Amino acid sequence: MSFEDEWATAKDTARDTATRLAGLPADPGRWSPGAGLSVRQDHLGGIGRAAYALHGRLAKDGNHARTDTSEAATALKSHGFRTGAALETVRDAWSAQLRTLLDAVAHISNHLDHSVASHAEDDAEIATSLSLSKISEYIK
Repeated sequence: MSFEDEWATAKDTARDTATRLAGLPADPGRWSPGAGLSVRQDHLGGIGRAAYALHGRLAKDGNHARTDTSEAATALKSHGFRTGAALETVRDAWSAQLRTLLDAVAHISNHLDHSVASHAEDDAEIATSLSLSKISEYIK
């Protein structure tokens, strides 16, 4: 097989993989325009509530070993073990990653709550404008 043939095969394989990852059928001829993603507000609300619950659990359970880890690190260091300093490094890395994860989950929860409220306001505004346009038809 020539280089050009191998390259073409690799590009086709990469395109097919990207298509599968995007959730579309591998054969673009089978895709229909109505097959897009959809989501309902109650789904967004459910995901937002789950993110809020996850945030609460992470905040509570993510640090339950911090005190014991600190005490163990201090005891090991006081006895001359280098493992104590390594344990402090692990504790600090865990704390930083936990804060990052908590921030990300809070961002998801807040964003979904905002999206649900924003879409509800948009729906109400559209419904009002449609009903007003119907009234306008009868007034003319």
